Amino acid sequence: MNLATLPDRRAAAAPHAPAVADDHTDLDNTAFLDAVQRAAGALYQRGVRAGDVVGIMLPNRAAFVVALFATWRLGAVATPISPTLVPAEVAYQVADAGAVVLVVDRDVDSAVPVLHVDDMGGEPRTEEPVVGNDDDLALLIYTSGTTGRPKGVMLDHGNVNAMCAMVIEGFELHDTDHSLLILPLFHVNGIVVSVLSPLIAGGRTTIAGRFNPATFFERLEASRATYFSAVPTIYTMLLGLPAEVQPDTSTVRFAVCGAAPASVELLEGFEKRYGIGLVEGYGLSEGSCASTGNPLSGPRKVGTVGIPLPGQEIRIVDVAGAEVPQGELGEVVIKGPNVMRGYLNRPEETEKTLKDGWLHTGDVGRFDEDGYLVLVDRAKDMIIRGGENIYPKEIETVVHQLAGVAEAAVVGRASGLYGEEPVLFVSAHPGADLDVDSIAAHLKASLSKYKLPVDITVLETLPKNPVGKIDKPSLRKTLTATDPRI
Repeated sequence: MNLATLPDRRAAAAPHAPAVADDHTDLDNTAFLDAVQRAAGALYQRGVRAGDVVGIMLPNRAAFVVALFATWRLGAVATPISPTLVPAEVAYQVADAGAVVLVVDRDVDSAVPVLHVDDMGGEPRTEEPVVGNDDDLALLIYTSGTTGRPKGVMLDHGNVNAMCAMVIEGFELHDTDHSLLILPLFHVNGIVVSVLSPLIAGGRTTIAGRFNPATFFERLEASRATYFSAVPTIYTMLLGLPAEVQPDTSTVRFAVCGAAPASVELLEGFEKRYGIGLVEGYGLSEGSCASTGNPLSGPRKVGTVGIPLPGQEIRIVDVAGAEVPQGELGEVVIKGPNVMRGYLNRPEETEKTLKDGWLHTGDVGRFDEDGYLVLVDRAKDMIIRGGENIYPKEIETVVHQLAGVAEAAVVGRASGLYGEEPVLFVSAHPGADLDVDSIAAHLKASLSKYKLPVDITVLETLPKNPVGKIDKPSLRKTLTATDPRI
């Protein structure tokens, strides 16, 4: 499957079949191809050529998908950028990825030329798409790193194609399927599960704007979608709707739940109330999106993240890398054609993560007696807030930029709505005076809103373990869960 030629093949096979829609646009296959060709012309005029990187910083809208395929049509590489990032974060990703153009829908300060979505409708570039190789890069997905700086996950066309094929087979997608996208398009989940896979299968996708639990089911009913993908926070909001909310969900075959652990009560309660089976899965950006899922046609075991998707191999290994006996705990490692090429310009981190073809996730789990994966801990100290991954080291690095800060530690505090939220503990250098408001203002200027600590505590000194490292477990013990209903 050549992604660059997908719009052409869809238009030739079914010119008037629906392809991509959003809250204001509805493109059939012919209109979709035309939009992609025009966007490709605009990018080409701005100097984009095969192998170049295009930054796409757009909210959830059809123009994002158009820009993505226009980029691939030129043989270029796309790096999705969250529109919620602050200017410093955007500048870092643009520079680190080596982007030559930034696609936007608003005025921005940029070190590289920008292409506004309103200027994507010019003269179409009707030349044949650049047909490259499987090992040509397709996506640079940025994920927060434990070093304090996000790093680019290199996914080539072979990775993306393999991942989509696995999703199509695992979720039994056909040309009658219609996904409703509610997750951010700058995440690989949104791109792969909700856009590329249904389009490759011959189906369609509808991109919803900002998620609102009060209007979600109206959108679902109007679209008559057959599936959608979301995170536990969203399902929690939907399950908490008033009892009189009784939507028609008869067209929905299933819904995907991932990105963070979900409780048994949530999974069973949602299916019982709305008649939609939640398929819980597990995966990483480094694995192109998903590696396990509870099967549609087999037993769905609540409390597990399912079985390996077709074409992937998963093992549980000890610290020496040896496979442990069935049922024992160890690190989850993954192998398959979906596993990334590596981290952009970070050979040392790549070497630590990819060993002999195996992706070392840092997650701790075990296989149960039926071969279903059970996760018991998460990668290192990562905090998952409403499905967004937050690495404490990134926040701590910013805190240490402030004069007077001696120590900083970020840990996750349980939240009834978001699952977890980051909280910050700091201590001052002798003689220094730390002001919580000043720390908060500094963080707000440097980090996205979802990464901001919800609480900041200044201590005389932070607790240490016997080897002198900050004792985060003891800090976590001082915390109590927050519940938005209280």
